[in-house]
Amino acid sequence: MEEHYISKLHPVVDYGAGVFLLLIAILTILGNSAVLATAAKRSSLLKSPELLTVNLAVADVGMAISMYPLAIASAWNHAWLGGDASCMYYALMGFLFGVCSMMTLCAMAVIRFLVTNSSKTNSNKITKNTVRILIAFIWLYSLLWAILPLVGWGYYGPEPFGISCTIAWSKFHNSSNGFSFILSMFLLCTVLPALTIVACYLGIAWKVHKAYQEIQNIDRIPNAAKLEKKLTLMAVLISVGFLSSWTPYAAASFWSIFNSSNSLQPIVTLLPCLFAKSSTAYNPFIYYIFSKTFRREIKQLQCCWGWRLHFFSTDTSAENPVSMMWSGRDNVRLSSTAKVENQGAAAH
Repeated sequence: MEEHYISKLHPVVDYGAGVFLLLIAILTILGNSAVLATAAKRSSLLKSPELLTVNLAVADVGMAISMYPLAIASAWNHAWLGGDASCMYYALMGFLFGVCSMMTLCAMAVIRFLVTNSSKTNSNKITKNTVRILIAFIWLYSLLWAILPLVGWGYYGPEPFGISCTIAWSKFHNSSNGFSFILSMFLLCTVLPALTIVACYLGIAWKVHKAYQEIQNIDRIPNAAKLEKKLTLMAVLISVGFLSSWTPYAAASFWSIFNSSNSLQPIVTLLPCLFAKSSTAYNPFIYYIFSKTFRREIKQLQCCWGWRLHFFSTDTSAENPVSMMWSGRDNVRLSSTAKVENQGAAAH
């Protein structure tokens, strides 16, 4: 076996990393499968932007199923399993699902911004077919970036600690070809989407703030304003959870571009990698915290093993774990809502 596929970590650390990934895999598959089950049960009730929430869950489950078993087995084997072929497969899957998740979050932010700041007529132009086309573009865009290292622009290789694979960051500081790939990928798959997400949610937050100022002048806050604040906070937390999970890994990776891969201790490169992988498990917990309906439905889903894990009810109210991201589309135009409330107060 090649030396770079042998773990550089203590066996106890390898075992602990495998246990951690197993826990993340279980939470990811169960939590996001719950979201997908809800979407399947209520497919006729889904609004068009909610398809992006489904796509995000698909990407998270896909990463957990296609990557984590191999990573867990390699950690417990104290060496990477499968050699170069499995290493390229693992790195490709990670890049594919990672870019897909990032672009899906970006699309969510943009559509949410457009819906919040548009009239009812314009928001209805965002049809399911439009979102399906957008999702198809996201997957094609992600696949394009994932296969580029396979055709000569960029490289895949093992992580410095030996039991995972990704973009071979350390090869790029002596390669203009590799550096151009990293620079382009960093701008088009990380920086621009992240800036777009931040700009959209800042715009939404400003809209909510101005609406609250108008409403609070008469000490009346309508349910629409409360809902919008809640939905915005949840959407922000989903994006922040993903970005914060991947930021330490990005920092360690960029350090490897300009410095020797041996300049960081193996454990230092392992921890950001594990933290990044944990991003697939967060979203269902965020739904659980913010949605009373989701918490109630968790008590009613029958698992296929014959015991009750109570996940979802047959309640079709607007506040469900998926449509929590988008429910009340007609109510999120806060400026018009505030005017109605003001008029009602004046009439009294």
